[in-house]
Amino acid sequence: MRKDIFDKLMRFLDKLDQGKLSYTLARYRDEAIMVSVAVPGERWEIEFLRDGSIEVERFISQSEIYGEEALDELFARYSDFEEVNSLEIIEGIELMPAGDKS
Repeated sequence: MRKDIFDKLMRFLDKLDQGKLSYTLARYRDEAIMVSVAVPGERWEIEFLRDGSIEVERFISQSEIYGEEALDELFARYSDFEEVNSLEIIEGIELMPAGDKS
């Protein structure tokens, strides 16, 4: 990664920190580092590429709220599960209070 794009990335992260915006870093392409920023109703994916360019993609909510039954669509469309009912998966999850290590 070129020094100038690394400097841009670091300045961008500093600005996110100063603005108290939550973000995650990921690497999905060999030539890029992605910064994902989630704000109410939107998700931003900003990629800093090795060649010095920056790509920004925004995903904006249509403000539709779905019930738990929508999770079946998630698994039906995008998972490798065979005919799994998402409610069965959710019901099998055991939740613990935060900080409980047992």
